[in-house]
Amino acid sequence: MSEKTEPKWRTDFPITWDSDNYVTRREFAKFLVLISGATLAGNSYFLLHRRQTEAQATAPFAIAHVEDLKPGQVKLFRYPTANDPAMLIRQANGEYVAYKQRCTHLSCPVHFAAESNRLECPCHNGAFDAATGAVLEGPPPRPLPRIALHTVNGVLYAERVIGS
Repeated sequence: MSEKTEPKWRTDFPITWDSDNYVTRREFAKFLVLISGATLAGNSYFLLHRRQTEAQATAPFAIAHVEDLKPGQVKLFRYPTANDPAMLIRQANGEYVAYKQRCTHLSCPVHFAAESNRLECPCHNGAFDAATGAVLEGPPPRPLPRIALHTVNGVLYAERVIGS
C-alpha cells in the first residue's frame, strides 16, 4: 500500500484552509471605518476647496462696457476663477445675463444660439433658456448657474455665482 505523503509546499506553507478566507466582523468593521473615513476626507477636501473659491470671488469683476455688445452678442470671460469659463449675453430686448459656460450634465461647454434664444450643449443635445438658464431639453439635471450682474458708470460687473 502506498501511503499518502504531504506535498513539500504544504509543510513549507502551513495554511489551515478552513480559516483562510474567513473574515471576522471586527475586521469587516475596521474595513468599513477606514473606507468611510477616506471618503469623508476626500469629500471634505472638495467642499473646502469650493468654499475657498467662493470666498475669493467676492470682489466685483469688470466684464465689459455696456456699449461693447449689441443685442444677440456674447462675450466670454472667466469667473470666479481663471479656470471657470462664463458668458455674458445681451438679449434681443437689451437685457444682460451671464452664466457659467459648463453644462450641468457633464460639464461640456454650452454655446449661445441667438436665433432660438437658448444655450445649447452639443455633447448630449441639452438646451437651456437664455433668459432664465432653465433646462429646456436633454439630460441636464438642473439650470445653469447664473452670475449676478450690476452696472456702475456703464461698466458691467460680475458679483457672485447664483445656484452653483
